[in-house]
Amino acid sequence: MSGRRRVGILVFDRVKALDFIGPAEVFTEANQRSDGYETLFFSPDGNDVTTSMGLRVGAHGAAAGDDPLDLVIIPGSEYAPAVYDDPSVRQAVLDLSRRATKIASICSGAFALAGAGLLDGRAATTHWKFTEALAASFPAVTVRPDSIFVRDGNVYSSAGVAAGIDLALAIVEEDFGADVARSVAQLLLVYMRRSGGQSQFSASVRVTPPRTSVARAVADYVASDPARPSSLRDLAAHANVSIRHLNRVIRDELGMTPIEYAGSMRLDLAIGLLEQGRPVSETASVAGYSSAVAFRRAFVARYGATPSDYQKRFQTTGDGIAEPPRP
Repeated sequence: MSGRRRVGILVFDRVKALDFIGPAEVFTEANQRSDGYETLFFSPDGNDVTTSMGLRVGAHGAAAGDDPLDLVIIPGSEYAPAVYDDPSVRQAVLDLSRRATKIASICSGAFALAGAGLLDGRAATTHWKFTEALAASFPAVTVRPDSIFVRDGNVYSSAGVAAGIDLALAIVEEDFGADVARSVAQLLLVYMRRSGGQSQFSASVRVTPPRTSVARAVADYVASDPARPSSLRDLAAHANVSIRHLNRVIRDELGMTPIEYAGSMRLDLAIGLLEQGRPVSETASVAGYSSAVAFRRAFVARYGATPSDYQKRFQTTGDGIAEPPRP
């Protein structure tokens, strides 16, 4: 039997295409780093469906079945909540939930989970334009209107459209670790939002890991004390090579000068500190910058945003997967 995680995605007439295509792409991309997922599409009766944009989508089979699923995803629809009142859709949600270890909703798919009683006594979220209606219709659900996505036990929910990608990345991280999830985020050119109340951060490509002994020596030298001055002469002496040889090796391997390489490592360190919530001035000092102004200038040159703006965007605000407090 395959060890791959089986993901079942419900599709139905008037489903929002991006709500299921986005997460499906995440799991597909994850298979480039690990043979981790088998993604299957189910419709209420096993027949083709038509999305809200008129796209015709086929299914692997009907929702009813006996084969277990590790994860079931219920996508949203612009026609919520009425679309989930369709008896065939309601039954399909129940059928899939019985087969699943974990179940997740995207956008207004939270209405489907709530209608099936799967959110009773749980925290959940949905697209901002549906949060009031969800709270009014299902008082047993604790609606978190500001959250990007929420986990309560084995039930997950997310806000609208692109938040489904955020949630899928978080699930990949749970299943296979941050490196795999970060790689997927890079491939899809999206941000990876960390789970468990961790800071949200850009999955930008970090400095290429060094291969040669000379480059590793430079990396170790800078990493051991980022605040230490690192002139070209200092770096060459530590690597026990001439300045000319150092320049050639680093340029050939990494496409940058040794000083640029050392600067990139400091920026990577600074990113990690900002993601931890460290103040900008403290980050500048710890990462080895002569001043906060110098740090800001280097940061803007690489990321196109100030350190403060970056931190505001990616520091946690309570969004993300989090177990709600229990009384």
